[in-house]
Amino acid sequence: MGNNLTTILLMAFIPFIFVALTIPFIKKIAVHVGAIDVPNERKVHKAPMPRLGGLGIYAGFLLGYMIFGEHTPTMNSILIGSFVLIITGIIDDIKPLKASYKLIGQVIAALIVVFYGGLLLRDVSFFGFYFEFGIWSYLITILFILGCINCMNLIDGLDGLAGGVSSIFFLTIGIIAYFQGRIGLSVVLTFIMLGSTLGFLVHNFNPAKIFMGDSGSMFLGFIISVITLLGFKTIITSSIIIPLFILIVPILDTLCAIIRRKLKGESIGTPDKSHFHHQLLRRNYSVRTTVLIIYLITALFSAASIIWLLVDKKIGYIIYGILMFGLIIFVFSTDILVDRRKKK
Repeated sequence: MGNNLTTILLMAFIPFIFVALTIPFIKKIAVHVGAIDVPNERKVHKAPMPRLGGLGIYAGFLLGYMIFGEHTPTMNSILIGSFVLIITGIIDDIKPLKASYKLIGQVIAALIVVFYGGLLLRDVSFFGFYFEFGIWSYLITILFILGCINCMNLIDGLDGLAGGVSSIFFLTIGIIAYFQGRIGLSVVLTFIMLGSTLGFLVHNFNPAKIFMGDSGSMFLGFIISVITLLGFKTIITSSIIIPLFILIVPILDTLCAIIRRKLKGESIGTPDKSHFHHQLLRRNYSVRTTVLIIYLITALFSAASIIWLLVDKKIGYIIYGILMFGLIIFVFSTDILVDRRKKK
């Protein structure tokens, strides 16, 4: 498989067309099996919406792998782990599971890719600092995978939000890999997932016709973690901090949710309406505008990452600093950490 632009475009284009054409049939399946997201006081949408869209993304992933992938023990572990998550997600999309049951499925998927696939986060280097984890690599890798899964799960609250942020991630990593002239399993998965996720977005961008459900958000988080673990040594020059910056909005949202709920004395799994996107909605932005704002923030961090790696590190640092300063101002000017409205 040569490292050429035509092959790369086909990796994305074939899954894109396949998923875009498949989602209407999955929508009918979702309605038939009762995988319906019913509105409540916590949710933004006003009418019942079929989910299971993650099944379409997964189908595009499988098709892309069959055409462009290679049979390896690592890929086997990814396939098995993702299957465990998809089954867990499908069950939850039909009849919501307890958070503890979903966590069991997530942990099993993480254990499979760590111990069978051999994917380990052994060390990290960023901004001149270097850390080697030693025996703690196993626990840190599992926690990293679980963190990615749940970050994407938490941010999946508006039409096209999780799918769009994931697409920007895949596109950014793909651009970096292409211009660095690298190819490998992580790059193949990146472009396959880019096409699959964009194909789903055709039906999920506001106004959405179907939701991805937990089957989709957990699968996307899992694949993002896998691509990062596979590629951070080769694609992004040993710096795992780059994917974290690209995913800064879901990561920040998750950290704020944990702190917010702990301050309230609640379980970290307690749902609420104080997420990053809820803060924008409270400022009277429409759903579509809110999603586009988050796309823009993600794209700016992605551009900074590309500049940092491919152009000039100093300029990259400056852009990172400016963007982080803006996010910090946003956090302390909203109720994302503490609901100050109740104190008035």
